[in-house]
Amino acid sequence: MSERPRVPVVDARELAWLSTDEMREVDRIMVEDLGIGLIQMMENAGANLAELVLWRFAPADVTVLVGSGGNGGGGMVAARHLAVRGVAVTVVPSTTAGELGEVPRRQLETLRRMGVPVASEPVDADVVIDALIGYALSGDPRGLAAELISWTAVQAAPVCSLDVPSGLDTSSGRIGDPCVHATSTLTLAMPKIGLRLGAALVGELYLADISVPPHVYSALGHTVAPVFDRGTVLRIEGSGTTDRVAG
Repeated sequence: MSERPRVPVVDARELAWLSTDEMREVDRIMVEDLGIGLIQMMENAGANLAELVLWRFAPADVTVLVGSGGNGGGGMVAARHLAVRGVAVTVVPSTTAGELGEVPRRQLETLRRMGVPVASEPVDADVVIDALIGYALSGDPRGLAAELISWTAVQAAPVCSLDVPSGLDTSSGRIGDPCVHATSTLTLAMPKIGLRLGAALVGELYLADISVPPHVYSALGHTVAPVFDRGTVLRIEGSGTTDRVAG
């Protein structure tokens, strides 16, 4: 049996570690200055998340926990890609469809049209995707999002978080109550400072390309060489990250 190929590696020191405010500015530049819309970045994020989950865990079924914003939208894109690849997917929103942002709401409607189950309560699966709360977290998680985060701690499956484990502050590394303890985290564009400070909850740390040009980081005072020539999903190793090698 042939050995599974490894995800390409990038050294943490090659990257810009961004604060929450810097990541907001990256998104603003992408949308307002470059005309690259949220739906395009969301598609890149979700497609790469699906690829990582398939490579890392090879699941037969996946439960996807999704929030109301862009992070949840990326999770729903991943759910679509996984379903197309033959994985049994169940999506569990933390809010009603009417409370979703416009773009995530469109993603949910697409899933419904595809016949992907949308449930009110989480179900056991081979893998749980955490796409509840991204860098927009303010204070501790609340409501159904908090309940779903707590559920991840008592179920048996590995958890793969999108961008950041839900409940972890992306600037300070403050661990919210509750907070996801991820097996792996796929962060987007560039890693966030809080992922280094809260490394114990991040698990294996990966980085996904969502098509941000390097000059965008230069505008924020960071010098970053192109790194995604190695692949659209990279394993971050070294200098303060968790260096466990995926099996």
